[in-house]
Amino acid sequence: MENLAQDLLNLFTLTNMLCILLGTVVGMVFGALPGLGTVIAVALLLPVTFTLPPLAGILMLLATYQAGEYGGSISAILLGVPGTPQAAATVIDGHPMAANDSPGKALSYSLVSSSIGGIFGGLVLIFVSVPLARFALNFGSPEYFLLGVIGLMAVGLLSGRDKIKSMISVVLGLMAGTVGVDTLTGVNRATFGQPELMDGVNLVAFLVGMFAISELFIMISKGLNVRYEADRGTLKTGLTWKEIKGIGRSTTIGSLIGAGTGILPGIGGGASCWFAYAVVSKTSKTPEAFGKGSAEGIAAPESSNNASAGGALVPFLALGIPGSAAVAIIMGAFIMHGIQPGPNVFTAERDLVYGIFYGFIVTTVAMYLIGRLLTPMFARVLVIPNSFLVATVLVLCLIGIYASKGAFFDLWLALGIGVAFYILKRLEYSVSSVIIAYVLAPIIEENFRRSLTLSNGSYDIFFSSVYSIALVLMVVAAVGAAIYGELNRRRNQPDAEPTDYGVK
Repeated sequence: MENLAQDLLNLFTLTNMLCILLGTVVGMVFGALPGLGTVIAVALLLPVTFTLPPLAGILMLLATYQAGEYGGSISAILLGVPGTPQAAATVIDGHPMAANDSPGKALSYSLVSSSIGGIFGGLVLIFVSVPLARFALNFGSPEYFLLGVIGLMAVGLLSGRDKIKSMISVVLGLMAGTVGVDTLTGVNRATFGQPELMDGVNLVAFLVGMFAISELFIMISKGLNVRYEADRGTLKTGLTWKEIKGIGRSTTIGSLIGAGTGILPGIGGGASCWFAYAVVSKTSKTPEAFGKGSAEGIAAPESSNNASAGGALVPFLALGIPGSAAVAIIMGAFIMHGIQPGPNVFTAERDLVYGIFYGFIVTTVAMYLIGRLLTPMFARVLVIPNSFLVATVLVLCLIGIYASKGAFFDLWLALGIGVAFYILKRLEYSVSSVIIAYVLAPIIEENFRRSLTLSNGSYDIFFSSVYSIALVLMVVAAVGAAIYGELNRRRNQPDAEPTDYGVK
């Protein structure tokens, strides 16, 4: 009880609360704007964490992550255009309800179910992370290497439609993660004679270029005069107790599915929202209402999205493996503050970890309160033309990149990365696979080398314990599942009429 009181005292400081407030507002605005989204918002706020205490900076990013998941539903409901990929399933029933009944009612269902899902995800984070971390204390370098490989298998083989492109994306991320001076041999790797690259690719330049600048090129290609029109009438949010009870079942199913899939690296909210929608629509007492403005059709994907945010933090804190692209960026904040996530962080940085545990619940509460108060204002942001958005976001990008190290080289580096990822996005390569592979590269390389050093170069060390053998079997199972799924897809897909299935 004494520890809990101290944890809460460390959490409820003015700095932490202001950071949560800022992150929530930024997350909702960026989530609501089609073309921007949660990941870009987290990437843009990453440089700000340089100037903040670790807990305050990380809570700001978590609040942005949480609020962005709800913010995507604002444009999905009012415009029929999802602000984030995770809000795509919300369009099916959210937009018809807004058109037939009241946009405020549809937004209320989204906000309430998102908040419940967020709290559920936070509880999963609190109660699952610690046992998983204690179990992971039994792991050595071979096991951590294999865990990293499993993370790569998950994002490269088990997510995305095109497995070849996903694996190429993983390779690109690994290549970017090995740039710089090799700490073991002192050899420069892929620095091209640039001293600025000797310490590796600037994390802020890489992330902002990958997510924000590349997206600006996409917005420009669609036209700077593009703007949306939204019906902003009757946007008052609020539900009766009876209406909340009516979505209890769908919210529970969505929360369970979201938290479960969030724990799996590379799967995340984009897949869980469709899975939750499918399960709820198939098991509902009124399946005929889906697609026509069903409250359950809004609650299931929205609760799943926010629950997956908490789930994605479980492998990140317990094992050091990020569960989603946004969490991979949050991992960057840890690294910039000299903190390595993983089982040892629970003892080395106990106050930080428990501040994140309870702070995640607080960010959900903040999302609900600010959503109730300011959703009408966020809806008005939707009519801002692309010309203004592009200029504003570009200025924020440049300031954040330059502030990270004070080097003009990083501005050109971010521009080059932005151009490269604009092309990769247009070619439908997996950006999330690149970023997760990028942050896993040092973990995989370091533990692989350490393992071989301990075994005098023998690969038998990767089969030397029950844990490592189990992890090897998981790697083999992941590869086998991916191969089986691809063969099954090709067998069931006519050659003459190729069709795209699933969600990117």
